[in-house]
Amino acid sequence: MDTINATSLTEFVLTGLTYQPDWHIHLFLMFLIIYLITTVGNLGLIALIYNDPHLHIPMYLLLGSLAFVDAWISSTVTPKMLVNFLAKRKMISLSECITQLFSFAFSATTECFLLATMAFDRYVAICKPLLYSVIMTNRLCIRLSVLSFVGGLIHSIIHIDFLFRLTFCKSNIIHHFYCDIMPLFKISCTDTSINVLMVFIFSGSIQVFTILTVLVSYILVLFTILKNKSIQGIRKAFSTCGAHLLSVSLYYGPLLFRYVHPGSAQTDAQDMMDSLFYTVIIPLLNPIIYSLRNKKVIDSLTKVLKRNV
Repeated sequence: MDTINATSLTEFVLTGLTYQPDWHIHLFLMFLIIYLITTVGNLGLIALIYNDPHLHIPMYLLLGSLAFVDAWISSTVTPKMLVNFLAKRKMISLSECITQLFSFAFSATTECFLLATMAFDRYVAICKPLLYSVIMTNRLCIRLSVLSFVGGLIHSIIHIDFLFRLTFCKSNIIHHFYCDIMPLFKISCTDTSINVLMVFIFSGSIQVFTILTVLVSYILVLFTILKNKSIQGIRKAFSTCGAHLLSVSLYYGPLLFRYVHPGSAQTDAQDMMDSLFYTVIIPLLNPIIYSLRNKKVIDSLTKVLKRNV
């Protein structure tokens, strides 16, 4: 199985998170619970925003888009991981592997653009409050969301297109729990230098652009807060931006290190821990972070619960 002819390669083996069979049932149950909470949390947040007219404003429309992407990225990775915890043969076909990689690249890139767009929205809300309804209209919000999804689509197509130039004959064993691009490079018998360069250029550029957008937005927000010197204004600003700042900090750390430094000497275990964080943990935490720190979301949820009691 380790060495096979490139022309006959139709399946890969995903090693998963652990080689210890005794842990599989426990891990299966834990990640199943996480996946169910993630799916219910994100889809519930979308339903809440959709059904409450008071939440039909840019801030919550963007939050709904982020919840959709979080549910997507979790559903791209977790179901296959759950199946492999119980399966004797942890196989994934070549077409399924490429589809999973495409879906992951699309959702991860879209999330980067959405986080940057949300930072811009917070900048306008705090630094230009009187012009907020003029600048950040629902139409502009929808356009920016669509552009985020289009950017994610184009980025994923680029990497999948370059992936087709590779052949896999060194091994069909992927030391990961899903089909990620770096582990695939490691088992390619074709020179991957061009592919690695494309990852560095495109993924690096997207992350640098979106991180700079977030940083510039919040630096301007900070200057505005310090200029006003109002305790109430500071509290309102932190209430408005706190959840988004926490979400950005959690998301970009492992993602930036993983893809802007594709040649780093991380072990497979370190790679998997980083990947686990932004494919499983972040989608779980985001709806909790945004809901608990948002009075309008809590009020809307309370109304829904009272109506159904």
